[in-house]
Amino acid sequence: MASLNVGNLGEYLREQRRNAQLSLRQLADAAGVSNPYLSQIERGLRKPSAEVLQQVAKALRISAETLYVRAGILDAERDLNEVETRAVILADPTLDERQKQVLLQIYESFRKENGFGPGLDRVSGTDTDGAGDHEGDGGTGGGGTGDSEPDPRRTAG
Repeated sequence: MASLNVGNLGEYLREQRRNAQLSLRQLADAAGVSNPYLSQIERGLRKPSAEVLQQVAKALRISAETLYVRAGILDAERDLNEVETRAVILADPTLDERQKQVLLQIYESFRKENGFGPGLDRVSGTDTDGAGDHEGDGGTGGGGTGDSEPDPRRTAG
């Protein structure tokens, strides 16, 4: 993998920038990166860090995870469904930011419950750690007789 596989990312960024009706300079200013650096990313000459992609995504009001996949930071095949699910939630204009975060936390907790580890939060910095917090607190179900037994309240319904 000697070549940078970011051409697809650059084309996608250019398309998103044009759809947002932003000049290269306007997007660079909004994202807090230099104009020449952003131009190099769009032309596929530079591979930006996850932090830069997150700043650009925020400026474009698009999903950072989608940019991570296009930049090769995330495995597209394995994570595409999760990326798309998160992108749809984040793009829903009928939800406020708090509702979106709560919904993402619930989604992540179900993924963990079904045997899928933490997803994109490691790369994107999205705080989904709270999603699994209720798993360990056990409420009133802690008789201590079977640490490996599932809580019957979870499996009954």
